[in-house]
Parts: sequence; C-alpha cells; structure tokens
Amino acid sequence: MSTTPIDHDGPAASRYVPIAEHGLIGDLRSVALVGTDGTIDWYCCPAFDAPSVFAAILDAERGGCFELAAAVPARTKQFYFPDTNILITRFFTEDGVGEVQDFMPVDGDSVEAERHRLIRRVVCVRGSIPFRTRVAPRFEYGARPHTVRMVGDVAVFESEKLSLGLTATVPLEADDLDAHAEFKLAQGESAVFALDQVGGDVAPRRCAHSEAEAQLHSTVEYWRRWLSASKYRGRWREMVHRSALTLKLLTYAPTGAIVAAPTTSLPEEIGGERNWDYRYVWIRDAAFCVYALLRLGFTSEAEAFMQFLTRHVSRGDGRHSGPLQIMYGIDGRADLPERELDHLEGHLGSAPVRVGNAAADQLQLDIYGALVDSIYLYDKWAQPISSDQWDDVCALVDWVCEHWDQPDEGVWETRGGRKNFLYSRLMCWVAIERGIRMANRRGLPADLPRWQECRDTIYRRIMKHGWSETRKAFVQHEDGDVLDAAVLMMPLSKFIAPTDPKWLSTLDALTEELVSDSLVYRYDPTASPDGLRGDEGTFSICSFWYVEAMVRAGRIDEARLAFEKMLTYANHLGLYAEEISHTGEQQGNFPQAFTHLALISAAFNLDRALG
Repeated sequence: MSTTPIDHDGPAASRYVPIAEHGLIGDLRSVALVGTDGTIDWYCCPAFDAPSVFAAILDAERGGCFELAAAVPARTKQFYFPDTNILITRFFTEDGVGEVQDFMPVDGDSVEAERHRLIRRVVCVRGSIPFRTRVAPRFEYGARPHTVRMVGDVAVFESEKLSLGLTATVPLEADDLDAHAEFKLAQGESAVFALDQVGGDVAPRRCAHSEAEAQLHSTVEYWRRWLSASKYRGRWREMVHRSALTLKLLTYAPTGAIVAAPTTSLPEEIGGERNWDYRYVWIRDAAFCVYALLRLGFTSEAEAFMQFLTRHVSRGDGRHSGPLQIMYGIDGRADLPERELDHLEGHLGSAPVRVGNAAADQLQLDIYGALVDSIYLYDKWAQPISSDQWDDVCALVDWVCEHWDQPDEGVWETRGGRKNFLYSRLMCWVAIERGIRMANRRGLPADLPRWQECRDTIYRRIMKHGWSETRKAFVQHEDGDVLDAAVLMMPLSKFIAPTDPKWLSTLDALTEELVSDSLVYRYDPTASPDGLRGDEGTFSICSFWYVEAMVRAGRIDEARLAFEKMLTYANHLGLYAEEISHTGEQQGNFPQAFTHLALISAAFNLDRALG
C-alpha cells in the first residue's frame, strides 16, 4: 500500500502525481489511471489508442482530469479489491475514513459495452467526511473545444467527435467547461458518479446506488471467475496473479489485440526525449504475452490473439511477399503515423508528447521468432493449429530462410541505423527451429532439409561472429564488442545450454557491466549510439530475464535474491513501468506488458527450480 499526503493549499492542476503512484482500471477496451490522490489523470475513450479525455499525467494544466477526494487534509492508501481489477483509494481524515471504489464494468451486452461506463463509488466507512469533485475533460489530447450543459441532472460534455454524460447521486453543477460537486457523507452513506460515452443508441442513464452496487458485484465476479483458471500455485502467487490481471486489462476484447502499454509518452528519463506511444500491438510483445498467459493456463486469450493474427497479420494465402510489420493498431490497421503534440508539456515537462509510432516502419527480424514460438506453444499447450495456419507458418519460416541475414533496427528499435544484431539472428533461428519442431511433432509437410540447413547456418554464424574473444562474451551485433542484455534470451530460447562455458562467461560479463544491484541496463548507449539523446533507467524485462537465466544456470540463490529485490521496485499495487531510475522510481509507459510477462516467466521457473 501507498501512503501519500495530500496538499490542498494549491490547485490540483499544479501537481503531478509520480508515474508509480497510480492504479489501473479498465473494461478490456480502454483503461483509466487513478492516482493515489483520487484523481483520474489518464483516460482514452472509447479505446486504448483513441485520443485522451483525461491526460493530466502529460500536462497538469491542459490535459484534463476527474478529481474526487476528501475536501479536507487526508492521507491516502490504495489497493485492489482482492483478485480483481477494482481499485479502492482510501482517505484518512481527522473526522473519518472514506473510500472511492473505481471500476469499469466488463459488459457483454453490445449496446452497454459502447457506453464504456466508468463508475466511481464513494463510501464513508467511519465518522463523516466532506468530499469534492471536479470533472474536467479535455478532448482530443486537450486540443479540441467542448461545451458542457445540464440536461436535467446529467452533465453532458460535447465535443466534435465525442460526447460524455456524467450522472451522480448528489447534485452537480456545471460552469464554463467543467462539472463540480461538494457533498458530505456520514458513516454508511455513499455517493455514485458514472461517466458514460453517449450518443447514437447510447442515451445518458443515471446510475442509482442499487445499480452501482450490482455492477460492482458483477465486476468482482467477472475478474474472480477469470482468475480462477490460473494454474499457478507457487510462492509468488499474489504478484503473478496481479501481473496476469494486468495483462488481461491490456487486451482489446473486440479483436484479441494486446497492447504493449496503455499510455503514451511517459518519459524514460525525466526531461528527456525518449517518450513513445505504446498503445499498439507489437507482434513481439503480444507473442510473449501469449507465452506467459498459456504458462498460467489462460488459453482463450491466446486463441483470441491467434485470430487477430489470422485476420490482420497473416496473408491468408500461404505466401509472404515482404517483411511483417512489427506493430499494428488494436483494430489491425497498419498505418500508425507518428506526430508530436506541441501544446502538451509532457510529464514533469518531459517533451515531446508523441502519438503514433514511426517504429512501425522499421525492420525487426526478431519478431518472427517470437511469433512462431507463440504459435508453437499454442499448438502444443492449447489446441492444434489449422491447416491454413500451418500454411502461414511455412510461409513465415520460408521468408526467414530467405532474409535472416539482413541488418535491421533490432529489438530495442534503435534509431541509429541498421546493424547485424545478434538477438535478431537468434530469433530467426528460433522461428525456423520451432517450425521444425511443429512439423516433426505433428508430421506436417515442410521443406525440412532446407529449414534444417538454414537453422544450422544461423547457429554457426552466431557462434562465429556473435562471440567476442576480447570480451569472452556474446555481444550486441556481429564482430563487435558491445554487451547487450537481449542476449539473455539465448538460454531461455534453448539456443545454448544454460551451463555452456561460453554462456556462463557471457553471464559473468553482463553481471559485471550491465547489472546494478539486480537491475539490468539494456546496453550502454555511449558504447553503442542509438540515435537518441539522454540516458535511460534499467530495463525491467531484462532484470527478470536475468533472474531466469541465473535459474537455468543453476545459480538459484543469486536468482532468488535478485528476484526478491526486483519485487521491491513494484509500486504499491504490484505494477511496473518499463524502466527503473537510478533512485528507484518507475519510468516509461505504465504499466508495461513486457515487464509483467517476464515477471510471470521468472517466477514460474524460479519456483519450479526451488521445488
């Protein structure tokens, strides 16, 4: 839990809540970030990659927010309703204790799903507390004007492309661009606020106390029913299940897409330019998510992602005329133009704020390995793939056999020019090797002599040109001497034995140069320029890869200590951003799917090794 003093001397818009001081709620279509001060300061409606309605996390003045808090000085604590994605923020005052229960119902009804209802239920549990709220949407990332008017007791916010209706069980007032309310609750009393997308077939509708309570219970039941399918019974069950619940929140139910993170432009370095939009489907990240969820026993998400691939990524004709795009929109669109929003100052002044992602045009050969590996695991652990899907796998593997030796931008999406990255070679090997496994296991037709010859050629190329005699380690790119944490995947992908002398020497070199008290840097940008200014923190997925690599190398005690240390860097709810700063702060987009899926894998393998 987190305890945060609330300063009521200045306007809320003048204050940034740290990235880690947030919880996440969602309805499998979009999410909202709720700060420990009770303010929603990130929300995109009606989907993950739609323009923001609340974006105070990116600009405290112009971004928009939904404040709801005690109107007197208070301490706050935040936690999840056990085994759910319902977030509770508690306010401790001199005269009482209250809480805000935040959730988005997961509704199967198509019309109600279009409402994208966000419910904020306020309850006084002890004494009495005055509350106040300010609902200040700022449409299209704060760039589009809107009006607000009262229609009976509903505050309707209208912009050119989107309208929202706010209902409450306490009186609302509208002025200028915002809606306000002040009210006092005594012990046992509650108030309900509901924010809906309205228009078309969805009319404004009040959310009575009884309806809010019923939807709370049905949402609890939904999340607990979903989580009950988990097969994990290990030592770190709470953290693993929180990671699983988080990955589920990052899935887009209408298409089966899985986003890399639900935010854009949260800085990898405060004041730096490494600010990217992660609200899209990276083939690599989503494929790794499939592995993590399958490992826990969640097969329906894997099946939904396979359907996404079939509809939007597969050529459908068993042929591949060009490289796969590395990322797609959640609806499968391929065009993701990158632009900067100059009117937003960025989190704590960290500009630029970007939407879209130009990396969509990069060549990243490693995605083939992640993709074919996820299909292999789905075929093995969930259900056999179809004949059409096998034709697509063959086309993928054939394409890799033709093109694996090209330079590319690599897994870290560097903007410093293409190189012959070892990780890209490694994952091309994985793509071919997993294809061979599937063909042999099921007796499926394939050009096995060609595949095997190509697989072996890649292996020998890596062992000859990816190994540095000077560093006594496998390195970032061919015939170089720069270390890169991505090579931690070598034993994890079964390319090399985890106790091979060359690998153990590499692990020692990585530990000496890139590991800082269990935290792992991706690489040294001064030794390997990536085309960007500034520094970055340690990369949390690499830290969990490091744990797993040590487990497989038999260094169990070191691995367990490193894992336990990594758990201390989670926020108060068990959530992780992409990176961790020198002072232990969360940095980058939040929460990050990559980090949580790596936590699941590390916990699973460490627990199994401990017996």
